Amino acid sequence: MLFRDKKNLLELYNAVSGKQYTDPEKLTINTLENAIYMAMKNDLSFIIDSRLSLYEHQSTYSPNLPLRMLMYLSDIYEEMTRTCNVYGREKVLIPPPQFLIFYNGKDKQPDRQELRLSDLYA
Repeated sequence: MLFRDKKNLLELYNAVSGKQYTDPEKLTINTLENAIYMAMKNDLSFIIDSRLSLYEHQSTYSPNLPLRMLMYLSDIYEEMTRTCNVYGREKVLIPPPQFLIFYNGKDKQPDRQELRLSDLYA
């Protein structure tokens, strides 16, 4: 995969975030291997600047993407905190998430849009 290479991933991150990072070693890639939900693979997740970024590539639009991203996020946090005492009195610090979907489907969609998990609440 093109973005398994930290240099390429850093270029992508800089392009979408407007940042100017130059050291690929500042990236920690934590993509879940074999993480598949409803035939959708967790494409890419990484940490940089204390932020957890999750990037997905989609060829079909789904209003359920926020829910699916929550599922990924839960698994990633579980993996990250496996050795922590989440039932203890000490805070277990986790990086704030940032989600980005790259869409290239045939259905017309806005160039940019924000999908919210709260829009799925009954």
